[in-house]
Amino acid sequence: MTFKEQILQGIPTKLPEPKSYDLSLNPAPKRKQILNLKEKKLAVKNALRYFPKKWHKTLAQDFLRELNDYGRIYMLRFRPKYSIHARPLDQYPGKTDEVRSIMLMIQNNLDINIAQHPQELITYGGNGAVFQNWAQYLLTMKYLAMMNEDQTLHLYSGHPMGLFPSSKKSPRLVITNGMMIPNYSKPDDWEKFNAIGVTQFGQMTAGSFMYIGPQGIVHGTTITLMNAFRKVLKKNELINGKVFLTSGLGGMSGAQPKAANIVGCVSVTVEINPAAAKKRYDQGWVDVLISDINSLVVLVKNAQSSKKTVSIAFIGNIVDVWEIFFEENIIVTIGSDQTSLHNPWSGGYYPSGVSFEKSKKMLKDDPVLFKKKVQESLRRHSKAIKQHVEKGTYFFDYGNAFLLEASRAGGEVLNDEKTEFCYPSYVQDILGPKCFDYGFGPFRWVCTSGNPKDLDTTDKIARDVLLNIKEKAPKEIHGQLDDNIKWIEDAQKNKLVVGSQARILYADSQGRIEIAKAFNLAISEGKIGPIILGRDHHDVSGTDSPYRETSNIYDGSKFTADMAIHNVIGDSFRGATWVSIHNGGGVGWGEVINGGFGMLLDGTKKSEKKLKKMLFFDVNNGIARRSWARNEEAIFAIKKEMARSQNLNVLIPENAEDEIIDSLFK
Repeated sequence: MTFKEQILQGIPTKLPEPKSYDLSLNPAPKRKQILNLKEKKLAVKNALRYFPKKWHKTLAQDFLRELNDYGRIYMLRFRPKYSIHARPLDQYPGKTDEVRSIMLMIQNNLDINIAQHPQELITYGGNGAVFQNWAQYLLTMKYLAMMNEDQTLHLYSGHPMGLFPSSKKSPRLVITNGMMIPNYSKPDDWEKFNAIGVTQFGQMTAGSFMYIGPQGIVHGTTITLMNAFRKVLKKNELINGKVFLTSGLGGMSGAQPKAANIVGCVSVTVEINPAAAKKRYDQGWVDVLISDINSLVVLVKNAQSSKKTVSIAFIGNIVDVWEIFFEENIIVTIGSDQTSLHNPWSGGYYPSGVSFEKSKKMLKDDPVLFKKKVQESLRRHSKAIKQHVEKGTYFFDYGNAFLLEASRAGGEVLNDEKTEFCYPSYVQDILGPKCFDYGFGPFRWVCTSGNPKDLDTTDKIARDVLLNIKEKAPKEIHGQLDDNIKWIEDAQKNKLVVGSQARILYADSQGRIEIAKAFNLAISEGKIGPIILGRDHHDVSGTDSPYRETSNIYDGSKFTADMAIHNVIGDSFRGATWVSIHNGGGVGWGEVINGGFGMLLDGTKKSEKKLKKMLFFDVNNGIARRSWARNEEAIFAIKKEMARSQNLNVLIPENAEDEIIDSLFK
């Protein structure tokens, strides 16, 4: 059978032979056994729904074995034999380019060079799933290939509920992930209901098919690091030789060392999983791979004194490194943590004092002890960071729930009043006021031809658009424009592409619209093939997350999720090709609501009309909310947009004087 025929087949007509578990593909951690006997029976019964009854006896045994061995039913027997990667658009079956573009993005998410745990359909973050199982993948691809322009596919946490009548103007795909009733949205609820097979954690861009490999995270990390160093270094003080210490190469895809090299500092990224560290080293995302801690100390001291730019991956535990750097008087200028602490009890973070292999065994056999050891480690981790901060280190939370879980463990991360964290999130200090409030966020695109020359062309187009915008832009956003112009100019040199021919930069609504219009014109003129537009959900408008994206909102509304819901609904009727809404994201299940989109540009006038309306709302919905929270930068930005846009009329807050409020309570 050809590739197209296999896609159109969906579930095979003949039962495939069992597949061996490929240990070379970075297996996911074994999830804890949380189901009772009744629930295990239900999980197997649920899984069998996808298959003809004649297979049930065989598959029931198969699925129970997976449930017992891995804590989940992945249906590994049904993993396709063909290579899964982003193909050129014309290689997919389907009646429209819109549906073919979605298939391209799904396969990019599951590419073994991109996905963190490809056999388990997990793209990044330890548990960010594209689908719950391989039957869902097969059926979703089949439905997309069958779909016409008057149908929409609805996905319930990876499950393709079916094709429903809609219209040509409707999204082709609507995605939800993990949308639990609030009282059933605690971490153990996720473990339980995911194991039963009725929900999943889609992270941000994994479960909405908008992941473009590690460069998306690289860009955000680069912008963050540049501004962090600007914040702490004296005028004319050089970044060269300054140390950035962090951890987590698996879930974060190697972004930190790559970004640090672009910025020009000495970086140490600690990773407990040797396979994850080696993968990033082999891919060229880190310069040096080392496992001896004494050799690490020597290497860092030499790099400091020689002011050499170098990225080091250390195989070991981050707590040990913080502690020995303090003992050896190694000055850490910038510190963070990027382990997957949104997933603390299932392999997102491993405890100090216990080997990686022993930790994995403990996680499976004694989850209660594992949790205890993780919390002990977090307390040591917090203490070591505090020692460095007292010597001048600037430490920030990268939105991975480090401070949240450290505080729950009793770590020294709260202020004297025990009401707030004593360290800022990177959004509070950097990305919120510098980028999000001004409307700047991670705009991304994918060249569906798969041709690197198309990507080069789009890079040039985007650069020229930003240069033109800067000529008339207010001085308040010159820095943001300059950083992203430099980024796009250096993008090819930095070799950021893994998987699809994709790019990302930070832009406001004007930048996104003007770039998209220029792409659409280039497509109509035959200079490039169709383009998929999207963004990270880590953005201005799409995400409500009190410890990350909306952490710099102080009017009490950071614990609400109206913005993300309005975002996905608003995008859906303004022209998005697909839309998504998730419970969970970078800081974990129950802690955030994420809304996202994808849009295909095909060079038509219809595309131009859609992009103008949708991209405008997608950004300004968030600026309006941030403005209402009295964020000065957002008030500036929304007033600027109202002056430019005839039909935008947003309520501006009146700012009460503190003296009036304080006088009421004397």
